[in-house]
Amino acid sequence: MDTQIVVRIDKETKQRFGRLVRMEGKSASEKIRNMVDEYISRNDLPTVVDDLWERIGARLRDRGVTEKDVGRAVRDARAPR
Repeated sequence: MDTQIVVRIDKETKQRFGRLVRMEGKSASEKIRNMVDEYISRNDLPTVVDDLWERIGARLRDRGVTEKDVGRAVRDARAPR
């Protein structure tokens, strides 16, 4: 690891957290790293947008929509009325 973050929590919370992560077979540091990574992936706008596009694309593919169909829909939407 390259750097550290110091987090202050009360003794009881630290003990309870330690017990819970040990039950998962992980260290407190490993669990906190995973939680931070998860938070970033859910809240980092570019990541959220990329995930959204992936889900939209998957749904369209499941419905048989092709790239040609999308291109046609974009041209139709941009056409003057």
